[in-house]
Amino acid sequence: MSRSIVVHLVRHGESLWNVEGRYQGQQDSGLTADGRAQAARFGEDFARQVTRPDVVVSSDLPRVRDTAQQYADRVGAQVVYDPALREMSVGDWAGMTMEEAEQRHPEIVAAVAAGEDLRRGGGETFGETRERVAAAIERVVAELEAQDGDRVGVVFTSGNPIRLATAHMLAVPAPGHMAFGAPDNCSVTTFRLRDGRREVVRYNHDIAPGRPADQREIS
Repeated sequence: MSRSIVVHLVRHGESLWNVEGRYQGQQDSGLTADGRAQAARFGEDFARQVTRPDVVVSSDLPRVRDTAQQYADRVGAQVVYDPALREMSVGDWAGMTMEEAEQRHPEIVAAVAAGEDLRRGGGETFGETRERVAAAIERVVAELEAQDGDRVGVVFTSGNPIRLATAHMLAVPAPGHMAFGAPDNCSVTTFRLRDGRREVVRYNHDIAPGRPADQREIS
C-alpha cells in the first residue's frame, strides 16, 4: 500500500542582520518587529494548512526557535531542537556587511562566488554544512517512516540549510545548492517521499510574504 511522507522546511522570520545586510551564520541578531509579526502571521496561516504535524523540529538558534514557536503554539505541538539544523557558520565574519567582506577579503568572496567551497571567517564549508543538515533531515524522515500511514513533519531552519537540503533530496552533487536562490523569510519548501521517490513539491513558497531575501548567502 502506497504511503506518503511529507517534510516542510520553513525559514525563520526577518532578523535585524537580514535587514542590515550582515552575515549572520550561527550568531543571532534577533527577529525584527516585522519579523515577529511575520512569524505570527505565518504561524496562524500555516496552522490552518498543517493542523496536526507528527513532528516539529527546529534549529536551536533564537531567530529560528522564535519562528517555530509561533506555529507550534497554534497546533499544540512540542518543538524538538536539533543544533545540526543551524545556519552555516561564517566564523568571525558574523556581523560583517557584505560590502565589508568584499573589501577585507576580496579573494575569498570572489572564489566563493565562483563556486569554490571555502571557509569564511574560520567557519564551515558548504560541504560540511550539507553533511550535518542532510543527517538532520534524514533523522526526521526516519522518525516519520517508523510510524504507520501518511505522516508529516515541519522543520524550521535557515536559508542555506534549506538550499543544501533541497540539493540533497534531489541527489544533486555539490555545489548543486548554488542553483537554488536564497529562500525568503517564513517561506516553505516541501519534500514528499512516496513509492521510493523523493520529490521537491515546492520551493520558497511565501505564505506570509515579507521582504525578499538577498540572493547572496547571508541568512
